[in-house]
Amino acid sequence: MTRPGPRVIENLRGLRVAVVHAPDQDCDALSSQLRRIGCEPVPIWPAPVAVPQGVDLVFLQLDHGTHPSKTWALDEAAPAIIVVLEYENPVMLKALLDSGALGVLVKPLRPAGVLSTLVLAQGLGGYLKRQEAKVRKLEESLKAHRDVAKAAKILGELKDVPESQAFELIRNQATRRRISMAQVANAIINAQDVLKDLSEG
Repeated sequence: MTRPGPRVIENLRGLRVAVVHAPDQDCDALSSQLRRIGCEPVPIWPAPVAVPQGVDLVFLQLDHGTHPSKTWALDEAAPAIIVVLEYENPVMLKALLDSGALGVLVKPLRPAGVLSTLVLAQGLGGYLKRQEAKVRKLEESLKAHRDVAKAAKILGELKDVPESQAFELIRNQATRRRISMAQVANAIINAQDVLKDLSEG
């Protein structure tokens, strides 16, 4: 049986990690530790407006002169972000929340803490992406149910049959055409919209 510890470390090897940090001693220390872990540090400076692309994780220097835009936190496709704080005050803590970071390191940077923060951020990032995918799937499913119910009502009124029977007609049509009930429902809804526009025109 494979122990989970070594596998967690192994999963970090080969990761491309953006180091959005001014060139200095802390930047060098962080990059060196990332190389020891097995990651590939990608130096980026000055800080870009958008989240760096083509990387698996981002270390972001956060100070009075470097505040990422809120689009960083809103970008669902963005890699996990670890903030490097120079000091802690209300302004920096607000910027920390706005960044959408999943981990924090405080200067002066030391090798200890980089690995555990990296593991935590990578794990949380993967978990959040899986949860977001589930939410999107549930939202799509809920919309499909609403569309089918709306289409069944339209069809029921059109054919003067109960909605339960209209629902079965939609199901049968979907089975016959080998498409989803939501697709049949959308066709019915769109057809009604077209007819309504024509009658009003």
